[in-house]
Amino acid sequence: MRKLQVGLLGGGSWGTTVASIVAHNTDISLWARSADTVKEINNKHTNEKYLPGAKLPKNLIAHENIEDVVANADVLIMGVPSNSFRDVLRDVRPHLRPWVPIVSLTKGLEHGSDLRMTQIIEAELPGHPVGVLMGPNLAREIMAGQAAASVIAMEDEIIVKELQKVFNSGVFRVYTNSDVVGCELGGVLKNIIAIAVGMGIGLGAGDNTRSALITRGLAEITRLGVALGGRAETFSGLTGMGDMLATCISPQSRNHHVGVELGKGLHIDEIIEQMVMVAEGVKSAPTVIKLAEKFGIEMPIAQDVHEVIAGRRTAEEAFFGLLKRRVGAEIDPD
Repeated sequence: MRKLQVGLLGGGSWGTTVASIVAHNTDISLWARSADTVKEINNKHTNEKYLPGAKLPKNLIAHENIEDVVANADVLIMGVPSNSFRDVLRDVRPHLRPWVPIVSLTKGLEHGSDLRMTQIIEAELPGHPVGVLMGPNLAREIMAGQAAASVIAMEDEIIVKELQKVFNSGVFRVYTNSDVVGCELGGVLKNIIAIAVGMGIGLGAGDNTRSALITRGLAEITRLGVALGGRAETFSGLTGMGDMLATCISPQSRNHHVGVELGKGLHIDEIIEQMVMVAEGVKSAPTVIKLAEKFGIEMPIAQDVHEVIAGRRTAEEAFFGLLKRRVGAEIDPD
């Protein structure tokens, strides 16, 4: 049997890392906006801007022309930020063959529509099986050969098992799940809690505080995730608690970094200007609060993060505001 042809759109740290993982199993080509990135990947087998010091597989080929990646793809992986996700799908539409599965790596929500990335795929490219690859995955650790686990989520049980073979590689273990909504939302919502934990660290809070924020944050995202159609148990797994832990405690996490800098007193605009890559939690926060209000879900930690990002409160005011909140039962009775 011929090898699957996999196309990946996005030349950032995670997109390049996933492409490198897939390259161990089958043929893959990558599209990047930057001509310099394309040349570097093809000629030097590196992507120093996003993955300094990492060596990429020689069979990973990059392209400037999106058609060169999409036209022959048997599987398409979307690794572009949420703010350009829909536009890239529209560029894909004339070149993608029918029924090709599409897997999203993007942990964000579309501003304005409040849609998840898989919902955007279904709207722009109907008829294609849609899934997500989510989990506690820090790109630099994976490229350094450290063990990690992730989840490929798709409703079609046959296709998801075939896709599992595409991504599972060596010490990168990939599990399957049929709860696309829950897995996708876990990847989105934990980013906001990671900003909150970072804010606490920037303000000098200790491990007790960090543990409390992570645990109560998990309760918040589970409430909203279930209201939006996810399964409660999904948020206790790799794409919920697992992803949250990695994002909340690692200095490599962009959202964690944003929170730390906010805690130190920097304005959000200063922080974003200094960053190379996108922190999806900053963009998702207003949408998450909007959804929480729509469904009547209480999310005090996410609300305070939103207030700080919007410039209406300082990190210090938000932190001490949380400490002054009325406390009730840890687990609401049914």
